[in-house]
Amino acid sequence: MSTDTRNRSITSLLNGTSKAIKTVVPIEYSMSKPALDNGIILVQYGVFIGITGDIKGKLILIGEEELFGSLGKLMFGMEIDGEMLLSFSGELGNMIAGNLSTHIVSEGINIDITAPSIIKGNAEIQGHNLGIQFTSSFKDIGDMHIHLLLDE
Repeated sequence: MSTDTRNRSITSLLNGTSKAIKTVVPIEYSMSKPALDNGIILVQYGVFIGITGDIKGKLILIGEEELFGSLGKLMFGMEIDGEMLLSFSGELGNMIAGNLSTHIVSEGINIDITAPSIIKGNAEIQGHNLGIQFTSSFKDIGDMHIHLLLDE
């Protein structure tokens, strides 16, 4: 992949992720500036989704369990915990990644996503070529740390 193509793909991923969050989560939020992060990523709770196609990598959404629970309550009007929280967290990741795919296809980039996996406990993620991270801060709820990890 040429440097220009890679830079265009990264910009499309970042813009598509921002648009996807705006589409999926019905609450005011702010987004930090993206930063390179090629170190080990530590996760206590999050959602891991693989990306295949024109771009190969991973999308990881990290936050406190309470953040995901609050977003679930906001979106569905009821308390979400236990197995329902795990299911909702995966579905939230799936909705964001699916919307991301839809947004960037209009720019000529085709990707597919894998089924979401929930990460719970003490996990370390490493082994990517390029990591970009930014934070989505949801008003009165908390922060979701978003990592786009590219394999090539």
